[in-house]
Amino acid sequence: MKTRIFVTLKGGVLDPQGKAIHHALDGLGFQGVNDVRAGKLIELDLADDVSDAQIEDMCRKLLANTVIENYKIEKGA
Repeated sequence: MKTRIFVTLKGGVLDPQGKAIHHALDGLGFQGVNDVRAGKLIELDLADDVSDAQIEDMCRKLLANTVIENYKIEKGA
């Protein structure tokens, strides 16, 4: 089963990578970009018997730093 984990910084957490992207876009002449927040996408190919609780556990223990990051799980076929 294909599963995607989207990890983003919580609001209020400084995002230097997002700021660098924003600055670069501005330098390239792109107008109208008010803010940029960078995150990561992790794609997992899991066996069908991996439970939702196990996926949540993977996120909390390794894939996301829950002190400063949020995560969202998207399960596919």
